[in-house]
Amino acid sequence: MRSLPFFCRGQVVRGFGRGSKQLGIPTANFPEQVVDNLPADVSTGIYYGWASVGSGDVHKMVVSIGWNPYYKNVKKSMETHIIHTFKEDFYGEILNVAIVGYLRPEKNFDSLESLISAIQGDIEEAKKQLDLPEHLKFKDDNFFQVSKDKIMNGH
Repeated sequence: MRSLPFFCRGQVVRGFGRGSKQLGIPTANFPEQVVDNLPADVSTGIYYGWASVGSGDVHKMVVSIGWNPYYKNVKKSMETHIIHTFKEDFYGEILNVAIVGYLRPEKNFDSLESLISAIQGDIEEAKKQLDLPEHLKFKDDNFFQVSKDKIMNGH
């Protein structure tokens, strides 16, 4: 994606229910409207950046954009794993995401274990990348300070 960093926000909707239950890696899902409005040059794959829920704290995150080949999705999705433990679900809240870097293309896996291992590796790599000054600066971006009542793509 040439347009990094990319900022978007939208209401958290129920996904497939696989993140927490099957993978042990909970994800927040954007509605189709947000996914459909991604820039045309967005490649499917795994990205990293910053996220907040509502007007809450900003945390490191990884986001998968694509078809999830392991699950053979028929609709493109955007699933964000916030690297933070939340006490409760936040369906219906506004998720604010700043995508600042790209990790890898999406790919298929031959087992659930290899998928989980890849995701855990992505999370560890994202943590390291987000500590770099050129990425860390986005944690304090004005995007996370603005009024949260608007659903929008872009900045």
